[in-house]
Amino acid sequence: MILRRVFIVNPALLKCRYFSSTAKPLKVQEPLIVNNAKYKRDDWTNLKPRIQSYMNRNIYLQDHHPLSIIRKKIVDHFYKSFVTNRGSPLFSVVDNLSPIVTLEQNFDSLLIPANHVSRKKTDSFYLNRNFMLRAHCTAHQLDLLKSGLDNFLVIGDVYRRDEIDSTHFPVFHQVDAVRTIRRDKLFANHEDLEIFEPNYVTNSESIITNDANGKVAEAGKQPCHTLEAVKLAEHELKTVLVGLVKHLFGDKIKYRWVDAYFPFTQPSFELEIWYNNQWLEVLGAGIIRNEILEKSGISNSIGWAFGIGLERLAMILYNIPDIRLFWSTDSGFLSQFDESRTTAEMQYKPVSKYNQCYMDVSFWLPDTYTLDNFPVNSFYALVREAGGDLVEQVKIIDRFFHSKEKKNSLCFRIIYRHMERDLTKDEVNVVHGQIRDEVKKEFNVTHRI
Repeated sequence: MILRRVFIVNPALLKCRYFSSTAKPLKVQEPLIVNNAKYKRDDWTNLKPRIQSYMNRNIYLQDHHPLSIIRKKIVDHFYKSFVTNRGSPLFSVVDNLSPIVTLEQNFDSLLIPANHVSRKKTDSFYLNRNFMLRAHCTAHQLDLLKSGLDNFLVIGDVYRRDEIDSTHFPVFHQVDAVRTIRRDKLFANHEDLEIFEPNYVTNSESIITNDANGKVAEAGKQPCHTLEAVKLAEHELKTVLVGLVKHLFGDKIKYRWVDAYFPFTQPSFELEIWYNNQWLEVLGAGIIRNEILEKSGISNSIGWAFGIGLERLAMILYNIPDIRLFWSTDSGFLSQFDESRTTAEMQYKPVSKYNQCYMDVSFWLPDTYTLDNFPVNSFYALVREAGGDLVEQVKIIDRFFHSKEKKNSLCFRIIYRHMERDLTKDEVNVVHGQIRDEVKKEFNVTHRI
């Protein structure tokens, strides 16, 4: 009798793929290199070469550049407004700090809530989960206070993902200021008054809390401060900032204060000026949250701070119509500005008026997006990366829901214009085609004809 070996095969295994026993090497992701330093990429990395190209340009320090002229006017005002007993400027100026900061510096050190919109990946430029490009110069506030500075101006470039039009650009420039005032200086003529309420305990974790929206629970002032201390500090803050606005725009400028909210100051305000028949916000300010001062090692003091954008001021003062012009190297633009001239003598005059060209991009959204949750800021950042400075404006011109197909559609109009010459149709077609390809790849959309 011949025995035969019988093999029983599971039919499901016949459908399986067979793999080579030779292991294929895993693809190693190249690190992100920024300012000659390497950063490990992760799922939060969204910094592209286009944005990096603006780093280290330092146009706010360039002689006779309109941003530099504004910067010097602000510094000059503070040098004259605050002097030591020896007649030296009280304020220090810090204008050379790297824009690469940690999330701790940009958010946590300033008591910005974990659910705050500014923390979203769609709103800022991240190197990875731990590092980012600063979204405001306030990111350096705590570190500078810890270093021993108590009155200072921080000036530099900041980065935000935002809409695209003539007044918005992913890179702009800010001046941030901090001043701390000790009790003996604040109440020099009233020795019986105090900065803190009698029941205030230093380093108490329950003095100030945020509500569900991240706002300080008590609207009028921080519970730790006496009303007298807040009012005196607020008066000094508002006086010096009104003086700054008059220094820039003239004594006849109309202005008003509006209550506001910032996570790192309380109370908080915005200063608006009357411009082109409307109120225009020019800066934000407030009394520094005492937790920040305590973390820096400062006691028995109250502080105030403000932040102001250089581009907005320059566009108003010199009648500059497009924020992209600040990055121009065209002598026809730069030669119009000189520190020896008056503001009236430096009103912008167009070198030439180049034609606009617009093209639309419309697409069906995949099921993962709706008309409400499509990441518009990420779309703007992609368009800016692919189109660069050729893109003047992007706007949504149509939102459409196909009731029969149950599909959502968006249509954006992209306006192209070169700042120094006319664009050809072929040039625009190439750039627009690249944008369409990148949009399809990034968002998995289906383009409509």
